[in-house]
Amino acid sequence: MRELLLEHPRILVGLALLLLLVLLALLAPWVAPHDPIAVDADHARLPPGAGHLFGTDELGRDVFSRVLWGGRISLPVAFVAVGVGLTVGGLTGLVAGYRGGGTDLLLMRLIDGILAFPALILAIALVAALGPSLRNAMIAIGVVQIPIYARLTRAQVLQIKSLDFVTAARALGAGPARIIGRHMLPNLLNPLIVQVSLSAAGAMLAEATLSFLGLSAPPPTADWGFMINTGQSFLINGDWWMTVGPGLAICVAVFGFNWLGDALRDALDPRIRA
Repeated sequence: MRELLLEHPRILVGLALLLLLVLLALLAPWVAPHDPIAVDADHARLPPGAGHLFGTDELGRDVFSRVLWGGRISLPVAFVAVGVGLTVGGLTGLVAGYRGGGTDLLLMRLIDGILAFPALILAIALVAALGPSLRNAMIAIGVVQIPIYARLTRAQVLQIKSLDFVTAARALGAGPARIIGRHMLPNLLNPLIVQVSLSAAGAMLAEATLSFLGLSAPPPTADWGFMINTGQSFLINGDWWMTVGPGLAICVAVFGFNWLGDALRDALDPRIRA
């Protein structure tokens, strides 16, 4: 691992950026200078300054404090949604690829059914059906992540199970559990690790979109997407800071996940390393 990080310092940059965001979110109760939901009408719509680094919103709430607290909503949504997609999609692809035949056909047709709908439209429809809430937003984003991991895992399993060392293990009497656990899973880790980082960026954008539409955490919860939604109404008045703060946070998070994913792909892809 140490040699990998030294050979590919871009991984450290991505990890450091994401670690900084996570630490700021975790430490928000102690580092945020103001209460994120405290209303102060006398200081509404103040531009950025010494007392309010990112200014204040239409209710006088400190935007910088709300951005810090918003990370406690947006970042966990991305991690949980990707976890749902990885677990369900990965198992689906593993079973489909290893069993083949009718099982493969049935599972992949179910995955194709999910793919028939645009991911964002499907997520919006699921939240609308389940009811707007943070939990349902996590579920919806996780569901649209399932086909990504199912197809990736299935493709890798189909490739791995035809290799000589798997054929030899099967000839020596190894059962499915041993073949999958000892020979397939270690070879699946690299592409899945890369995909997790890249998918997290997409999950962040999906959560921001759902919260922008009012389909995620309810107000007055600090949420980056909903902050942009409320702030965009005041852009016509020149109050740009209400949207810049949460927009910058989303950009930094998405950039960090994509940067890390690209760096991991360059480091772990044997075709690139060769």
